[in-house]
Amino acid sequence: MNYPEKRIFVAGHRGMVGSAIVRSLTSAGRGPILTRTHAELDLTDQAQVRDFFATEKPEEVYVAAARVGGIHANNTYPAEFIYSNLMVEANLVHEAWRTGTEKLLFLGSSCIYPRLATQPMAEDALLTGKLEPTNEPYAVAKIAGIKLCESYNRQYGCDFRSVMPTNLYGPGDNYHPENSHVLPAMIRRFHEAKLGKAPSVVIWGTGNPKREFLYVDDMAKACIHVMDLPRETYAANTEVTISHINVGTGEDLSIADLASLVSEVVGYEGKIECDASKPDGTPRKLLDVTRLKRLGWEPEVDLRDGIRRAYDDFLGRHEASRT
Repeated sequence: MNYPEKRIFVAGHRGMVGSAIVRSLTSAGRGPILTRTHAELDLTDQAQVRDFFATEKPEEVYVAAARVGGIHANNTYPAEFIYSNLMVEANLVHEAWRTGTEKLLFLGSSCIYPRLATQPMAEDALLTGKLEPTNEPYAVAKIAGIKLCESYNRQYGCDFRSVMPTNLYGPGDNYHPENSHVLPAMIRRFHEAKLGKAPSVVIWGTGNPKREFLYVDDMAKACIHVMDLPRETYAANTEVTISHINVGTGEDLSIADLASLVSEVVGYEGKIECDASKPDGTPRKLLDVTRLKRLGWEPEVDLRDGIRRAYDDFLGRHEASRT
């Protein structure tokens, strides 16, 4: 399919999601694609972002830049999480409006929904209850991003859209032993336990909470699908008060079952133990993806295959860092 040439800015192109969006856009022959490293453009600096938009005038913007992390990181750096994310999204949305960007897609997170929201969580669950305390600052920033897009659409007639992904994983993920999300943290932990012939691996919490996981390249394709929707189609599937769309698989599993699956893929044969003294986080986070399916998109990569691909990525990066 031939697409008209558009200047597309992918903010956060070095991150897991941003790099996947760049891969998908490139493979589809889209572009030209604009990217900037943090050293080249500090997205928390309004003057720098203003100069960039004034000079480059991107026609489409993907807001994949964000400060992210797991329970430990969110608990340890709450001020950094809320400040960085608020500044990045406010600067990008505002300057996109100022320079006449045709479309913008903001990437949020499933943590925007209340801790005890009815499962699966539909888009209209937003702001109906209290958030999970362990990542509330991050969630508040992401909710603000949704409301920024809504507000600029209402007041200025912009076409700024929002998608709320479930837990993502895959190539380019963060495998830090403390500051990463649960799945990449498990990949590293089980790999190191296999190499060290450890008799057991301890996972945080009871193992009972359930989580949903989406392979990052599927997420990238979903983002492009939503961005490409005609404005009237997107608007017909949202409301003034529900302007975002969930992106996920519609299936989840317990943390204990996830640990078993990761251990199988990695090839670890020891025991798996749960440390109930550590926080569980939200009991369950399953997205209702009815709206996205109605718009013609479904994921392609199943969880076992996705974990294999993620483990291959980890091995490549892990071995490269050792040389």
